[in-house]
Amino acid sequence: MSQYWSPAVRELTPYVPGEQPREQLVKLNTNENPYPPAPGVGQALRDYATDHLRLYPDPTSAALRKALAETFQVADSQVFVGNGSDEVLAFAFQAFFCHSAPLDVPAISYSFYPVYANLYGIELRTHPLDANWEVDIESLGSAPERSGVIFANPNAPTGHAHSLASIEQLLQRVTDRVVLVDEAYVDFGAESAVTLIERYPNLLVTGTFSKSRSLAGLRLGYAVGSEELINGLQRVKDSFNSYPVDSLASVVGIAALNDTEHFETCREYVITTRERTRQRLESLGFEVLPSKANFVLTRHPDHAGAQLFAGLRERGILVRHFNTPELNDFLRITIGTDDEMDSLIEALQVICA
Repeated sequence: MSQYWSPAVRELTPYVPGEQPREQLVKLNTNENPYPPAPGVGQALRDYATDHLRLYPDPTSAALRKALAETFQVADSQVFVGNGSDEVLAFAFQAFFCHSAPLDVPAISYSFYPVYANLYGIELRTHPLDANWEVDIESLGSAPERSGVIFANPNAPTGHAHSLASIEQLLQRVTDRVVLVDEAYVDFGAESAVTLIERYPNLLVTGTFSKSRSLAGLRLGYAVGSEELINGLQRVKDSFNSYPVDSLASVVGIAALNDTEHFETCREYVITTRERTRQRLESLGFEVLPSKANFVLTRHPDHAGAQLFAGLRERGILVRHFNTPELNDFLRITIGTDDEMDSLIEALQVICA
């Protein structure tokens, strides 16, 4: 521990991302898309004039925000962009949840939420998942005092997604604080809450280009909400970094948004492979939680999660094992190509024999 750290930094427990291995492995641990970005992305990179890099980018990211607004059929003023959805979430925590009351969050969800809460001094009120390992959406926001509500839909790492109707019921109950729906995985079979923002000015929906747009290496995220909420994010952004999204990332993001055919094809591939993988895992005796994401959370009644993780690693396959009391028996498996998932099943057949 450094003697030069501030007391606040000493108290931090940073987020730990999934392993990025240096050796050659079948990599099914960080929910990356197994398919390449849209062809137009490569063309945009080839056409980009490198002389532009000597200039600062547009501080408003107007062109990218316009492309996102057209995609979601909202006004440009209802869109915010940042360097990955993690940055957008960090701005949102500071803009909307720094109140004296606790922030309502599922007990098992994206593990960056408690990191941000600790960073900004926000108290969390955690709500256990229900008996089906689903976010108990009726309990969120049920306390009279709260700084807001945040949950991932589909949830990470469980994969369950709530319907638009159930999210709207939550919004009808919680009207005085921001409800943030984190839709990092929404394109793999769930319903987006973006269609509700016109009726609920306290709703903020965040998303990313990392998953369904295959741009995890670019770091590009967004939020959609009322102008009031977007202005709040903008105030935080302009107090932190007035040029958040670089000009090259903006051009690439627009190219990815424009190729809807590639987007639809790749996400359908992932959905089909996910269901095929679920069936094959269940045939091996695994319990697989229902998923609307590009991963599945699974466990085997006769094999510990750590044992399965180690056995797969020895066979050149990397999945995610969360060493926590609640999830210790589970593995989170990213959906890869059919060949990659075949390798996974073949390895598990040997391990579980």
